[in-house]
Amino acid sequence: MSLSVIIIVKNEEASIRECLASVVWADEIIVLDSGSTDQTISICKEYTDKVHETDWPGFGPQKNRALQYATKDWVLSIDADERISYDLQTEIKRIIQVPGRYDAYTMPRRSNYCGRYMKHSGWWPDRVVRLFCRGKAQFSDDLVHERIIVNGKIGKLREPIIHESLLTLEQILNTMNSYSSAGAKMMAEEKQTAGLTKAILHGLWTFLRTYIFRAGFLDGREGFMLAVSNAEGTYYRYLKLMVINRENQEEV
Repeated sequence: MSLSVIIIVKNEEASIRECLASVVWADEIIVLDSGSTDQTISICKEYTDKVHETDWPGFGPQKNRALQYATKDWVLSIDADERISYDLQTEIKRIIQVPGRYDAYTMPRRSNYCGRYMKHSGWWPDRVVRLFCRGKAQFSDDLVHERIIVNGKIGKLREPIIHESLLTLEQILNTMNSYSSAGAKMMAEEKQTAGLTKAILHGLWTFLRTYIFRAGFLDGREGFMLAVSNAEGTYYRYLKLMVINRENQEEV
């Protein structure tokens, strides 16, 4: 059984090389770029000749585009800031040679936040579907926080995928801004409403859920920082939704 790896990228020169090096053992690597202006494309071409360029429709639609280029029996979807360890590589190779048992697999994800691999805060084990039989799954159309929809049985892998996610405060702020904007747009399309009170209450609940109910306090100062940034992201998502709805009403 053969394996395709799909990766969507834009301006990922700082992390894409390590990502590609961790999956060089796959039968094919497919990269879909959405307008990189740095060295991302040239680095990707060192590892694969299947580099495609397109516009940016959102995370879910973009990953479905990448999936259309896959030709092998199994598909592994990873992000530019993720790595496949040797142990996970070994487990994947073994699993895909046992066809018919499961159509997709979840794997735990070990994420780095400002230099600390989080063990609580809702960030561990953070199981995600990333490996699936081609033709048995597709991505949701969500602009952000997309998920893989599987038509079949889902098994579990033991070894974690390594996620070098948010290493600096600048990355955290940029991600919070872009994700809250995309989230607000999705909510507006779903005709959801928001006001200042709702924004405050949802932000507060997000902090409590991350820091208290998901034991973020056990992750030390990084746990507190994560809880605050999660709360801010939620707060700004609802504020942006409020602004979008107000602008739409003024246009009517």
